[in-house]
Order: sequence, then C-alpha cells, then structure tokens
Amino acid sequence: MNSGKLSLIALMIGSLTLAACSDGGAPAAPTMGPMPVTVLEMQPQKVPTSIEVMAQTEGARETEVRARVGGILLKRLYQEGDVVKAGQPLFQIDRAPYEIALAETRARADQTAREMNRLKGLAEAKAISQKDYDDAVSANAMAQAALRQAELNLSWTTVTAPVSGTSGRAVRSEGNLVSAGSDSLLTSIYQTNPMWVRFSLGESDLAKLPGGRLNEQQISGVELEMANGQIYGQSGKLNFVASNIDTTLGTQALRAEFANPEQQLLPGQFVRVRLLTGERDGIFLVPQSAVIQTEQGTIVMTADGENKVAPRPVKAGEWRGKDWVILSGLQAGDKVIIDNLMKLRPGAPVAPNPPPAAGQPSGKPADAAQK
Repeated sequence: MNSGKLSLIALMIGSLTLAACSDGGAPAAPTMGPMPVTVLEMQPQKVPTSIEVMAQTEGARETEVRARVGGILLKRLYQEGDVVKAGQPLFQIDRAPYEIALAETRARADQTAREMNRLKGLAEAKAISQKDYDDAVSANAMAQAALRQAELNLSWTTVTAPVSGTSGRAVRSEGNLVSAGSDSLLTSIYQTNPMWVRFSLGESDLAKLPGGRLNEQQISGVELEMANGQIYGQSGKLNFVASNIDTTLGTQALRAEFANPEQQLLPGQFVRVRLLTGERDGIFLVPQSAVIQTEQGTIVMTADGENKVAPRPVKAGEWRGKDWVILSGLQAGDKVIIDNLMKLRPGAPVAPNPPPAAGQPSGKPADAAQK
C-alpha cells in the first residue's frame, strides 16, 4: 500500500474519531488564548548622528629600545609587561671589554695632556717650533675625545628606558650576542596614556558628510565601543585627519586620542569608533532583536488597537548601542513587540505587557509578579 493511501486512511480515521467524540457529547479541545508578548511603547527621541567604523588601538608613542654597543647580553633587568620609567635600567651588556678600553684611553689621554703642558712652556720660550706645540694640542684633543667616547661606550652597556611607558616582550635573551647595527633591537616601550586609535572612512561613509570628506569642524565628539559592546568611559578627540584620499583603497585616514588612565585599552585591540556628526530629532530606538530583515525590506511587529499583530515596514539607520535607529515607519505611541517573534502571525491576537522592571524576570508581567 502506497503512502498516499495510508495518508487518506489516517485522515478518514481521524474524522470518524472526531465525529464519535462529538456524538458522544465529549467537550471540544480548548482554543489557544492570545499570545503573551512584551511591547515597547514608542516615544520620539533625540540622538546623535554618527558614523561607526572598525579601528585598532596603538600606543601614543611606541619607542624601540636598542643596544648602542655590542657584546654579550648578561641580564634582563625588568619584568616584561611592567610599567617602566624613563632612565630605568632594562638590560645589562658585558662591561669588561669596555672597562679595559676605558682604562687604555684614559692613560693615553693623560699622556697627551702632560706632553701638551710640557711643550707649552717650550713654545713660549721659543725653544720649539709652533708646529710642534700645535701638533701636541691636536693629539691631546683627539685623546680626550677618545676618552669621552670610551666613557659613553661603558655607560651604554647598561641599556635604559628612553621614555616611560609599558614595556614589551624582550626580543633577546640572556647569553645572546647583540650588536650596535641593524640587529640591535632589544624591546619596545608603549606609552598607553593617552591611547591612539587608527581608522579610515570609506567612500560610503564619506558620502554621508557635506562635501564628501571629513574635517575636524564636522565632528562634535568621538566615542569608542569595546568588544563587549560597552561604550568606553572616556570621550576622545581627533588628532589627525589626512588631507588626501588613498587612491588605492579610496579611504581617508584618521586617528583619535583617548585618555587611558586605568590602562583599560591595550595596543593592538580591535574596537569600534563612533564619530558624532550632529543630532537627529524625532527618531525611535528599537532593540536589534525586534527588527526583522526580509526580502521586501525591514519590518517590526506591532500590536494594533485591537491587540492583534500588525507588521510595520520601517526604515532603519545605524546601530546605537544594542538598538536600531528607526528613521521612519513608526509613530509616537506605537507598541513594538520585542519577544516571541517566531510565534507571531499577522492578525493573530496578543496579550501585550510592558517590559519587566529592573530585577524582574523577563517574560513575566510586572502586575502578575505582584500578585
């Protein structure tokens, strides 16, 4: 017996069973009541207009720490990742060869100084030529310069922090041979207060601005959104706006500056920058989860005057925190349904309830919880 016949038989059996129940006086199955839903009553609001793009943080100053003399690296004198102060010792290079070189140059400098002083009296007495005395003066000057260089070389065996900031990972380990050339990098120091944030605006973003490009006068504020969706507590400001458009990428490069006293921001983080470009009045904020994207456009579900589901086409703008900015399609007093959306059908009755109060379990009306 094929599946079509089985389906027909099952349908006939079901019909007979329902008829038997009706004839026997059994009560019919209860009908479902209105679907309980949570609704937000729309009120027009004034919110800043903004452009939001991805960005990356970087230290306001990233300074390389390099060896200025070569030798064996004997010791690392700091804890990687700690905050260091300018002038703090970070690495120790073997001092012995430079101590020997200093002793030799000092002895030579002392000798040339004595010779110059000896010839000075003879030159005044015209016992020697002026050239002999001038040669002695020159030899002493070169010896004193060599002495100064030897003293510097010895001091440079202790590598210190050129600036204050957060130390990076050590590039070289104890026992490594370091040189003063291109291979001299030992670590880096990052100044993270303030923190800089680099980003670019594409053609679509620039098209939203007057003249199709951005300048500092158009920006009323800069906000930073963290990876967890929270807005960073410190407001920022632009400290660089490129005067040209990158011909390869078609973008305008920008940089913002944020105070970072608590070290919440670390170099290299990916964040979102929000450029505040003005204010827009008479718009509505709807939770992102309540906005539905369809092939015909964007809609929200509302509860009409008869408490029935009424789909409403809307025009959505940008995100604002966890909400969509709705530019048109809603009016003050509209009740937007924000939950149970998958169970709703146009025209279906609903039992609207306001959002639960703070600390109230979601899905339970506030008045029912008080009973």
